[in-house]
Formats: sequence, C-alpha cells, structure tokens
Amino acid sequence: MQKRILNSVTRQFKAIFPCTLNEHDTLFGGTAMQWMDEVAYLTAIRFTKQKMVTVSADNIQFLLPIKAGTIAEIIGKVLRVRNVKIEIKVEIYIEEMYTDKREKAVEAFFTFAAINEFNNPTRINIEEYSFQMV
Repeated sequence: MQKRILNSVTRQFKAIFPCTLNEHDTLFGGTAMQWMDEVAYLTAIRFTKQKMVTVSADNIQFLLPIKAGTIAEIIGKVLRVRNVKIEIKVEIYIEEMYTDKREKAVEAFFTFAAINEFNNPTRINIEEYSFQMV
C-alpha cells in the first residue's frame, strides 16, 4: 500500500509570470485553488485508477503570497482512503528562480469520490480501505 501511495504522489510546476497576478502583484487565489484541485484530481486517479469527482476542498491556507519571478511546485499526496472517498493533501511550495530559497505558500485538503459509468458513487477498488498517512 505504501508503494502505491508513493507512486501516486503528483507534482506540477508553474512559472509565475506577471500576467497571472492580481492588483496586489500576487497570484490570484482562485488560480492557486484551480491548480491544487487539478493536482488533487490527478493524484486521486493515479492512486485509484477510477473516475473521480471533487467532493470538497477544505482548510485552504494561504501562508505566503506568490509573486512573479518564482516557481510554484504543486504536490498532491494521498492521506486517507475510505470505501468511496479519498482524501488528498495538496501543498504549493514557491522557489525563487535564482536562489535556493524555498517555502510553503499554500496548503489544502481535498476529498474526491469514485463514480461509476452512470456518475453514481462506487466503491474504491483497493485491497485495504482504511488507513492514514502520517
């Protein structure tokens, strides 16, 4: 199971350009949330190999502003799997392009549900249904 969790960790990188900034010269929060939902979705699918839909996004914390000239790394990791639902933690780390400085800027928790061909909830097809990552 641990190998499956490690194999489903999903990473996506984005360069932050001025065209993605709001009037405060920081990344739009909605853009960060969209990126996080996409990474969480891919993480859930990579783990379950099933059709998934977003159920909720919880406890979104914007810890640092994301500014132009940085690189954002969005990382999704499986936290918990239940019969139908899977919980994914997503973090955004920012790196300055020309230094070694790296900090966590955003984190959130996403819940996804497995669905069948009729878009109804369905059981997640894994051997072990209740575990939690530390």
